[in-house]
Amino acid sequence: MMSHSLQQDVLVITVHEDPGVDGRAGLLTDIGDLVRVRRPAFAVIVLDDDAATEAVVSVVLRAHRLCSDLGVVLSVAACGAPVRRLLEAGADTRGIRLVIHARAETAIATATALTAAA
Repeated sequence: MMSHSLQQDVLVITVHEDPGVDGRAGLLTDIGDLVRVRRPAFAVIVLDDDAATEAVVSVVLRAHRLCSDLGVVLSVAACGAPVRRLLEAGADTRGIRLVIHARAETAIATATALTAAA
């Protein structure tokens, strides 16, 4: 369902498929656990095509709130414009802004550059 790596101090989480309604809580728990354990300054969630669903968008938006509360800047990479619009519309504006990219490479490169500059 998901994988992760650490690329130059940026936590990169790739969601490979939609966990379905029953798997959303588990996916959010897994993402939350990774962020709490790794404590990165920046994290990127990459949504593969099979994961670009409303259920996964819901998880990402909850993960954004969690990351914001922990002081972690979260970026999301989703190639579909409809998914990016859903993310923009649902993003929490009270904390750290959710950064949305069309390409994973751009999201990771931006987060890496910001990490190096910090």
